[in-house]
Amino acid sequence: MSLAESQSPNADSPQTAYRCFDVEIKNNIAHVVLKRADELNTMVKEFWSELPEIITDIDTNARARVIVISSTGRHFTAGMDVSVFAKKESKVKRELGRVRAGFITTVKQLQESFNCIDRARIPVLMAVQGGCIGGGVDFASACDVRYATKDAFFTIYETKIGMTADVGTFPRLPNLMPQGLVRELAYTGRRMYADEANTQGFVTKVFENQEEMLAGVMAIAEEIAENSPLAVQGCKEMINYARDHSIDDGLDYIAVWQTGMFQTADMAEAFGAKAENRKAEYDDLLPVPKPFTVPE
Repeated sequence: MSLAESQSPNADSPQTAYRCFDVEIKNNIAHVVLKRADELNTMVKEFWSELPEIITDIDTNARARVIVISSTGRHFTAGMDVSVFAKKESKVKRELGRVRAGFITTVKQLQESFNCIDRARIPVLMAVQGGCIGGGVDFASACDVRYATKDAFFTIYETKIGMTADVGTFPRLPNLMPQGLVRELAYTGRRMYADEANTQGFVTKVFENQEEMLAGVMAIAEEIAENSPLAVQGCKEMINYARDHSIDDGLDYIAVWQTGMFQTADMAEAFGAKAENRKAEYDDLLPVPKPFTVPE
C-alpha cells in the first residue's frame, strides 16, 4: 500500500509497511526514518524502490511541506548492499555489449532514487549520526540541508573497493564543497568527520548527540512548515536552477517565475497575521496533476 492509499493529504499518517523505512507525517512535516539498525541500514534492493515511492508520493500528493530524513542505530547507513548487484546464474550466453547496455540502465534507475529528492517541490533535510558511507554520501548530497552529530563521518568509500561512486556524489558534491576537497575525499576514500564537514559547508550544524540533533532539525522543519509553501517551493526552484545555470539565466528564470507565481494572497496573510500577532495560515500546495490520458 502506498502513502497515497493510506491517508488523505496532510493528515497525520499511519505507519506503512516498508522494509527499509518508517514514515510518519504530522503537522505538515514528513519524517522518513531508516529502520534497519541491526543491519547498519545498508541499501538493499528494496531501498532503491521504497525511497522514491515515499518521496514522490509525499511531494506529488502535497502530504507535507518539508521532509526530514533520519536513521537508527550506530550508523546512518553503511551504503550499498552487495545483494543489489548479485547475479543469478544463467546458462544463456549473452552478448557483452547488450549486457553492458543493460547495466547502464540499472545505474540510471538507481540514480533516480536520489534525483527525486532534488526534484521534489519541498525541502528535504537530513540528520546524520555515525557513518554515512558510500551510497550514503550520494544520498546526502541530494538533500537540501544536512545536519550531523559530532561522531558522524562521511566517506566516498567506493574508491576503497575499486569502483567510482556513480549515484550522484560527483555531479552534486562539487556544488556543495570546494572542488579540491572533493577530489581529495574521492581519491583517498578517507573519512570526513562532522566538524570538517561543517567547516567546509557540507553540514550546516553539528549536534552533541542524536536526540539533540532530531529536536533541532524538527524545530527547523517546523519553522519551514510555517512559511508559505509556494514561497518555499520558489526558493528551492530558484536555488537549484541557479546551481545549474548562469547568473543571467537565473535572473531571467526568477522574473518568469514571479510573473506567474507571485500572488497577493500569501503576502496579505503574512502581513495580516503579523498585525494580529498570530501565526499565518497558508494553503498547501496542490497535488501534482496526474498525466493526461486519452479515453479509449
